[in-house]
Amino acid sequence: MGRKVEKITLTSEEREYLELQTRARTIQAQTVCRARILLLRSEGTAINEIADKVGLNRCSVILCLKKFKEGGIENALFDAPGRGRNAEITDDEKAWIINIACQKPTDFGYAAETWTYAKLTSHINKTAESAGYTRLSTIHKSTVHTILDAAEIKPFRIKYYCEKRDPDFDEKMHNVLLAYKQLSFQLDEGGNLLLPEESEETVHVLSYDEKPGIQAIATTSEDLLPDEKHGCRSRDYEYKRLGTLSLLAGIDFQTGEAIPLVSATHNSKDYIEFLKLLDDKYPKGDKIRLVLDNLKVHTSEETRKYLATVPSRFEFVFTPKHGSWLNMVEGFFSKMTKQMLRGIRVKSKEELKERIYLYFDEINQEPVVYHWKYNLDDIDVSEEVIVDTLPLKKSS
Repeated sequence: MGRKVEKITLTSEEREYLELQTRARTIQAQTVCRARILLLRSEGTAINEIADKVGLNRCSVILCLKKFKEGGIENALFDAPGRGRNAEITDDEKAWIINIACQKPTDFGYAAETWTYAKLTSHINKTAESAGYTRLSTIHKSTVHTILDAAEIKPFRIKYYCEKRDPDFDEKMHNVLLAYKQLSFQLDEGGNLLLPEESEETVHVLSYDEKPGIQAIATTSEDLLPDEKHGCRSRDYEYKRLGTLSLLAGIDFQTGEAIPLVSATHNSKDYIEFLKLLDDKYPKGDKIRLVLDNLKVHTSEETRKYLATVPSRFEFVFTPKHGSWLNMVEGFFSKMTKQMLRGIRVKSKEELKERIYLYFDEINQEPVVYHWKYNLDDIDVSEEVIVDTLPLKKSS
């Protein structure tokens, strides 16, 4: 019985890489030879037979296999710069690889927006020789990954940011935070609203925003409720779109009450309807101050005409562009999405509308007074908040 040949194990990617080396015309003959040794050994070919096929002596074959066992494919294919040292890639070569990884594939004529390691390695292999880095024409994907990982470069990832485009960002943020600071003076240590002096003007302050595009989605079959064999509800993955609704909502900072208006549209008429709702809700003669964003409908001509009919009734504190995080109703919308809208299925848009109003009724049974947690002590509270009254000044 003959001695069992010890195979080496190659992944599909390693095998593909080695086969690429055997077909390449621009690399050294010894690299091709060593690639053939590894491929033959992975098929269980004996050392003597490998030596005959590649035209080397037995010792050279054993040395190649030993280097593979000690350091992988790259170590087996390429000679080290000095005795006893593993093959290294120079700093210039690494810089060239990183430079490519930091550019878009589209810059090199490819369709993709971001690199995959396979695509990046393929491009490096094809262009290395013409760029003067012949050594890199046979570099493996794992080596590219190691180089980029050490440089903390992730060519497949996109991280989004928001550029500061509002020239009045600081001033608008200052105004919003001053409004919140003034509110803190109206609450006692227990968070209860203090009644204003008779001589003081009553101002109702609300955080306002819209949540458009709430989808009314219906199931195509009934949900299967949990039972002794299934721990969660099961739902058919198919669904039917019934249209969308828009939610306009304000949070009263003094009472915590959430005030909704659900509409099938999202325009100036809806916004004016919400202002009328507030006008009917609060005592005549009181001020209604809204903290809101710079949506066009908030300063449209139609909105201006309505405000002219209720002079001195409304005041507006506009958040800066890309400053929605300053508006506390955004946190309420996030909570609403998690608690009620996520995974919701209805039989009609009317049902969705009713359930949104029901959610607000439930919330208002135990209203929560919202408090801004920013360190407001750094702001000079002696300054007055700048508000927009009539005539409205459109904020960019």
